[in-house]
Amino acid sequence: MDKEPITLESLEKLKKELIFLKEKKRPQIVAAIAEARSHGDLKENAEYHAAKEEQSHSEGRITEINDIIARANVIDVTKISNEGKVIFGSTVYLENLDTSEKISYKIVGKDEADLKKKLIYFQSPIGKGLIGKNKNDLVEIITPAGVKNFEIKDVKYV
Repeated sequence: MDKEPITLESLEKLKKELIFLKEKKRPQIVAAIAEARSHGDLKENAEYHAAKEEQSHSEGRITEINDIIARANVIDVTKISNEGKVIFGSTVYLENLDTSEKISYKIVGKDEADLKKKLIYFQSPIGKGLIGKNKNDLVEIITPAGVKNFEIKDVKYV
């Protein structure tokens, strides 16, 4: 069972979701199943089958979250001295040398990655290309969309 790096914020978010699923969602689903059972014949009871399916999804997510938490290697970059090096959890400010576009990314774990929020998975092509590089480095990254050239303008541990 390999440890998986995770940010402190993501761990807290997962713990809140787990509490919600166990304390709020699970009792609601149990009540929905009981209500559907009271309607009689279970073979043709769509409400019962829908509630059982929802229960299955919810219990699967609970198991998944417990697994993530068990394997979590929490990295709090705010406690690491900033040497200008791109590491897991750091926020990287880049300039695309091909388009002059300025962009920033936070390097995160698999479960927190969201490109719309500028959170990229450290094992993604861009994440792999940036990890270990330093401020002011020029980086060439091969992505599914083609080769991208960046200059690392700044690295912050926030």
